[in-house]
Amino acid sequence: MSAHTRHEKIEALGRVIDTLDILRVECPWDRKQTNESLRANTIEEVYELADALIKSDDMAIRKELGDVLLHVLFYAKIGEESGSFDIADVADALNEKLIFRHPHVFGDTEADTAQKVKENWEDLKLKEKGGNKTVLAGVPDALPAMIKAARIQEKAANVGFDWEERRQVWDKVREEAGELGREIDRMDSDRMEEEMGDLLFSLINASRLYDINPENALEKTNRKFIRRFNYVERRAAESGRNIRSLTLAEMDELWNEAKQSEQK
Repeated sequence: MSAHTRHEKIEALGRVIDTLDILRVECPWDRKQTNESLRANTIEEVYELADALIKSDDMAIRKELGDVLLHVLFYAKIGEESGSFDIADVADALNEKLIFRHPHVFGDTEADTAQKVKENWEDLKLKEKGGNKTVLAGVPDALPAMIKAARIQEKAANVGFDWEERRQVWDKVREEAGELGREIDRMDSDRMEEEMGDLLFSLINASRLYDINPENALEKTNRKFIRRFNYVERRAAESGRNIRSLTLAEMDELWNEAKQSEQK
């Protein structure tokens, strides 16, 4: 596919906006939508985009980006109807923010590494009018726990609250694992939950220090488990048996077969 010109891109966006304007008047479903009614669908569309991204499926990414874009335009249309803002206001505000937060590109600030850019970014967000009042204020409460933990740690690190050397994090991981083990021995459910949270938090911190996205890493392991478990279930069915009738040793043998077949 040949790249579109800037003019063609703007025209394409304009056509979508025109179509949405028509649907907002002519379609009973589109006409009745509100910010509240669209919210759940928006979350679903973002997850579908995330799924396409982790699969590196370009066609699916293109499709899901379109669905997410529709929601962005839809919220802007609702804002326009209420007289609060329109898509031009959204784009202008975004452009102003990008320029303000990249003084190393549009100003005279120096930042020759990605880490320095991130540190500058956090400082600038604290200085913005109406911006975050504290370092961690910009972490949304509604984020999934794993992503939220990663963002909290990243923001804290950007102001210097971090390990001097990344290998030190493994001492913390071992410490938290030991504390969890002791609470498991005591079978104190509240303390076990707390220590499990601490262990997971330290592992997510280790992921950050070693440039591993913990959400992506866990999702890939989820998919790997599903793939191998499906293999075990399929092989059991091929032998005329239900997976429930297999012994643990038999399931382990088929599991190892699945691993070997993947390596080939």
